[in-house]
Amino acid sequence: MSEAWIAIGFAIFIWWFSTGIVIMLNHMSKSAGTLSWGLSTLLGLGALVGLHHTADQTSVTGAYCAFTCALLAWGWNELSFLTGWITGPQKTPLPPNSQGWPRFWLSFKAVLWHELALLIVGLLILAITWRAANQVGTSTYLVLWIMRTSAKLNLYLGVRNLSEAFLPAHMRYLESFFKRRRMNAFFPFAVTVAFIGLQWILMAGEHPLAQPAEKVGSLLVGSLLALAILEHFMLVLPLDTTALWRWALRKPQNPVLGLPHLDSHDPSLPI
Repeated sequence: MSEAWIAIGFAIFIWWFSTGIVIMLNHMSKSAGTLSWGLSTLLGLGALVGLHHTADQTSVTGAYCAFTCALLAWGWNELSFLTGWITGPQKTPLPPNSQGWPRFWLSFKAVLWHELALLIVGLLILAITWRAANQVGTSTYLVLWIMRTSAKLNLYLGVRNLSEAFLPAHMRYLESFFKRRRMNAFFPFAVTVAFIGLQWILMAGEHPLAQPAEKVGSLLVGSLLALAILEHFMLVLPLDTTALWRWALRKPQNPVLGLPHLDSHDPSLPI
């Protein structure tokens, strides 16, 4: 039981702390952001080496290492996007009154190179761990990829909390691609599928023939998925989404974003 709580606590801490570090680095000066991106690139390359090293390890330590390496590889993608190094060809706000296919296409162009980078890194991790005994790193990256894609779609379709305070000033044009509403029709479907996936992951870890490393890996990946589901609910519930990472923000409420404060109980929000 203690090993289970250690794995859950580790997943929660590294999710909270690594997210805060990415937010903090992206609110620094441009030169500091460039340096942080360079350092993260080195860490990302080291993460791929680590995944190769642990691919055939079936120990509990190997599970923790693969999980951490996958998060580092993901962190490089996030930092490269938020620093503006790898985004997309669309770098200006969405034209007014854009709807339908033009809005979707321009929104996709805003993150096109980033999505390709996510795909390339994912394929590298898949190749490194192909048919290997330790699949914790691959599973971790896959969960992050699926749930972040779901979050992006929900932001595009409309949610209550856009978390725009997390965007650095040079990326604030992305706000124009978001839509603010109480909820969208895709949200319940996404959360339901995520809950089914979480149950499947945890059941796999509870299998009578599961080894200690498999149980720990299941708890690490399952905890990360549970946190991603929590992040989804933070998009639609009347909560202050900056509260958990206020320490990472230079200014808890970023005035440069130019958006008025939204009362989460405002009845004028579209459904």
